[in-house]
Amino acid sequence: MDVILEFTALGNVTWKMLVMWVVCGVMFYLAIHKAFEPMLLIPIGFGALLANLPTEGILNVPGGHGLFDIIKQGIDFELFPPLIFLGVGALTDFGPLIANPRTLLLGAAAQVGVFATFFTAVIVGFSAQEGAAIGIIGGADGPTSIFLANKLAPDLVGPIAVAAYSYMALVPLIQPPIMYALTTKKERLIRMESLRKVSKLERIIFCLLVMVVCILIIPSASPLIAMLMLGNFLRESGVVERLNKASQNEIINIVTIFLGTSVGITMSGDSFLQVETLMILGMGIVAFGLSTAGGVLMAKAMNMVSKTPINPLIGSAGVSAVPMAARVSQVVGQKEDQGNFLLMHAMGPNVAGVIGTAVCAGYFIAHFR
Repeated sequence: MDVILEFTALGNVTWKMLVMWVVCGVMFYLAIHKAFEPMLLIPIGFGALLANLPTEGILNVPGGHGLFDIIKQGIDFELFPPLIFLGVGALTDFGPLIANPRTLLLGAAAQVGVFATFFTAVIVGFSAQEGAAIGIIGGADGPTSIFLANKLAPDLVGPIAVAAYSYMALVPLIQPPIMYALTTKKERLIRMESLRKVSKLERIIFCLLVMVVCILIIPSASPLIAMLMLGNFLRESGVVERLNKASQNEIINIVTIFLGTSVGITMSGDSFLQVETLMILGMGIVAFGLSTAGGVLMAKAMNMVSKTPINPLIGSAGVSAVPMAARVSQVVGQKEDQGNFLLMHAMGPNVAGVIGTAVCAGYFIAHFR
């Protein structure tokens, strides 16, 4: 037995590693069996498994850099999250938001969970920088959470990323109970007017205008906003289809693999199995729940002063889990009325939430970095 332990790595396995193997197994189960965000949970889980094995050549190679020391530079140098935003922009249709600009308020209201959780985190003992990184989980935007955590709380990148992506994956389970609790059957039956057709020129101008305004107001959000709008500009220009397709497919897919595994590799048992990790996971789900409620309640408030009613169910899509949150609005709405089609209406606050969360991240960076 001593010979086996001497010539293998079995003697280096700790109880914390074993616990993390179970955590990785749960992520694989959710990704493969339940199809919850598999494109992210599988790379994260695989990276976490590597972090909890006595590997060689992966990390901290004596006198040099291991494989993931090099790949992880994409997070350290803040490259991966903006590249993900490039792909998101290329995949996103801002038409519903342009056609119904008041839904921008729903995306803004959904950021209430971000700030409520920020203050809560500071009250329970986290620093302002850590609180900001934890609070952004409420925006349900994984790349933004990683981007902000890397700037303000790099030691917490692992648990914050896992919380953000896990709750994004669980949107269909977390949001409906909140939506039902805050709305009446009559409100859920509201049918909204069909959206007008948005011209190509409007889309192009909107893309450039939002980028200019956001960067002028919150310069710290420039990397995320600029790449989001670059991707969307490639999409809406209609003359660079190869670049658009590359942004939607090859670029975002490759970066997703590297981003996920780089996040997972930070989840060693020693750093992940801490009381603060459980606190982050707990505050993260509260942040997400409050953001969902904020969007729904804003829609109800708007109905009190507007002659054109909004179905409050689309307010829940104000979190930036694109397009899953919008699909949840559609599913819940059709359970009440099969002929009620809310998906395109919900895409308005959904894409507004992407912009809103990026702006919140820029605000936190400007004030706490």
